[in-house]
Amino acid sequence: MPATLDKDEAEAAAPHGARQRGDTYDPGFFARVVESWPAIDRVLYPVYAWACVLYAATVFYGYMHVQTRGGWSAPLDDVFIHFDYARAAARGFPFQWSEGNGFSSGNTSLLYPFTLSLGYLLGFRSLDLMAWAALIACISTTFFLVVAGRACEPLGRTTKYLVPPAVLSLGALDWSLFSGMENAFHLGVWALMLLPILSIGKTLDDPRAVRRDGFLAGLAGALLYATRPESVVCIAIFAFYAALLVRKPLGLRAAFATLLRASIPGAIVAVAQAVANRLFTGEWAAAGAIVKLALNHPYMNGEQKLDEYLSHLKYVVLRNTQHHFADWIPGQNLPWGWVVPLVALIPFFSKKTRGIAAMLWAQVVGWLLLVSLNGQVRWQNERYTMSAVAWLFILAAMGLGVLLTPAFEATRRARGLFALRIAIACGVVVLYGVHQAPNMRDQIWFFGRASRNIRDQHVVAGKVLAERKAKRVLVGDAGALMYASDLPGLDIIGLGGYHDLPFARAGVNGLGATIELLERIPPEDRPDHMAIYPSWWGDLPGLFGRRLVGVPVVGNVICGGAEKVIYKADWSALDRNGWPRTQREGERVIDELDVGDLVNEKAHGYNFPRPGMGFVVHRVLPEPGQRLRDLFDAGRIVPHGEPERALMNAPRRGGRLVVRTVAGRQVAAEVRADGRLLGKLEARPGPTWTEPSVDLPADLAPRFELAITPVEGEWITYHAWILEDGGAPSAGR
Repeated sequence: MPATLDKDEAEAAAPHGARQRGDTYDPGFFARVVESWPAIDRVLYPVYAWACVLYAATVFYGYMHVQTRGGWSAPLDDVFIHFDYARAAARGFPFQWSEGNGFSSGNTSLLYPFTLSLGYLLGFRSLDLMAWAALIACISTTFFLVVAGRACEPLGRTTKYLVPPAVLSLGALDWSLFSGMENAFHLGVWALMLLPILSIGKTLDDPRAVRRDGFLAGLAGALLYATRPESVVCIAIFAFYAALLVRKPLGLRAAFATLLRASIPGAIVAVAQAVANRLFTGEWAAAGAIVKLALNHPYMNGEQKLDEYLSHLKYVVLRNTQHHFADWIPGQNLPWGWVVPLVALIPFFSKKTRGIAAMLWAQVVGWLLLVSLNGQVRWQNERYTMSAVAWLFILAAMGLGVLLTPAFEATRRARGLFALRIAIACGVVVLYGVHQAPNMRDQIWFFGRASRNIRDQHVVAGKVLAERKAKRVLVGDAGALMYASDLPGLDIIGLGGYHDLPFARAGVNGLGATIELLERIPPEDRPDHMAIYPSWWGDLPGLFGRRLVGVPVVGNVICGGAEKVIYKADWSALDRNGWPRTQREGERVIDELDVGDLVNEKAHGYNFPRPGMGFVVHRVLPEPGQRLRDLFDAGRIVPHGEPERALMNAPRRGGRLVVRTVAGRQVAAEVRADGRLLGKLEARPGPTWTEPSVDLPADLAPRFELAITPVEGEWITYHAWILEDGGAPSAGR
């Protein structure tokens, strides 16, 4: 419509009702709205996105408070791991799970705990820190929706208004965003990198602006990797997409420079994290990667690892499409959940959105491929997949926008096709809404009930420990227990960390390897209490604990067991001097191999046969010659014909190899030194430890390879000593 009309034109253009009523019609009003719409839109859309987020958050947190009777909690114990790290950082112990335990790589997100620590410093203490986490989640999610809306603007300014309801319509995604985990914060930082990437596409005629945006994207990429290491996929795809945008107008050299600017800062953070891990923990990998990735499993072969990976990948795809998007009951319903990814493919049919759609789809696929390496991807309401799900719903909103974008041709066929597209879009929305409504209701209920479960069991157990004034607490799930008790802790899964002891790697080797590391902790610093699920840890509580109290949970949907049990710990079976009980007068220990102790194994270059062999086992048996005193030791099961090897120091004047073992039936093993047969170890069934020995000649190399090969049954070496003739008996390890 022209900006100005004469009187006759204005009357003709006025609404029919206005002409009948004789009302004055101002044709300039609509023109002014159209002209000022960009300015209105810049304010309206963020307010609209914030309102959508606030409504969703109010629903989830509101029902949490119904379940917890007005108190704050969280639906996952892992939320409190972030809180543990945040509190330690606020108190001046950054990167520590428990103050005094030293640097820990167990928190997957480096950056998120520091944002939480700011809230702790501002006064959000105890469970109120969850209120601060909720505020961060709402701000981060709103920022994500605002920036994601810009990706839809090639279809017009109104299409982006589909993004907030689309993203927030999925109950499982809302559950993760408002859980207190780093999911929402991660999406906010992801949007921080998307912003300069989109800007590059609009400033290709200005090389200086392209360079500036490339640097900004790189800085955001560094923050993104520090938020979630899986974001390496996002950084690479963002950088490659930016390079493709730049290549045609500015040339290959500018494209390569953009690629480097956008990717190198993230790579620097990744290398810095690995170096810090190595310096402080002795491992290049983070503790979470060691514990959770099948790639680091010590007993699996390549085929088994691939099978597990493929099963995880299949699970994450089907769990979302056949459960979270829409329930699918084989034989009763069609798999309606596949409608979401199908609609998310529609942007490929529009030239305006094809490029951005390819970039987002690459991140969806790349993220799912990467997180499927994580053995925990099946748990925690599939939160590890939810970043990809959020990007998928941006694509779905974009797909609806393509369907709803009107055709400019005035032909009857064009109008008919547009009407058909509108009908398809409306049908898709109704179909999805019908299937998602019960899922949303279930997720809201699950959020509230899980939050109550964590409060009733983990938080209560933590308060019980605080009342008992425990010195240090051994836990199997580092989270709300330690946060609520505010006591020093030891996490035997390994995510908490204790100085440079490899608890994470010991955890995947077996419980015996973990207990071996406890021997290395000074007696005065060992945990005096345990708070664990008995079913998780086999005979640990029976061997080393005395039950004090159990903390049950009613209507459990999230906790690892129906009862968290607190024990008084007794590690007296670990208190030993480390010499063989068959040591003769005049012999001295010159070398000691403690099988199952990963630190000692590493120092001796110990190798057990792989894969599927060398499992760690442990026993607590009466000490030879002292039937009233128990003695703990761990070893590895080695099958018939397979050697275990280690580098040992040789005696200068001849001596003996003494091996501690225990057998349920007659067993024997050959002993070789640098391939030279020295003799045979034999063990008979008995109620306690036995220590057979083999004589060692004086002409061995100063550092020789010891090989013990079972020749009768399977053999378990728990401990091995090299003893040399002469000198006083050793008095220590």
